[in-house]
Amino acid sequence: MTPWEDTPEWERAAAGAVYGQVRQFLEVSDGHAGRLTREQKGRFVATCWPAQMYRHFKDPKPGYVADWAELPEWQRETDADIFEAIEKGVS
Repeated sequence: MTPWEDTPEWERAAAGAVYGQVRQFLEVSDGHAGRLTREQKGRFVATCWPAQMYRHFKDPKPGYVADWAELPEWQRETDADIFEAIEKGVS
């Protein structure tokens, strides 16, 4: 795991954008996005991330833009954790 200050700028920008997308999603749903299943929350993050990879790279690595079904279980859980951490911080 890389400390935040050592994380490449493109990755920090991508993470910030995904944070903003999740936060806005929670806000426009008036908090009801919190009722999504854990899998739905993870899928949302897993959809936002590839869009950022296409923004930062002309030809991103396949693992950066993999579909939910192609992600390893640990990545799916991490994506759900990310959503829930943002959700907790917003409420």
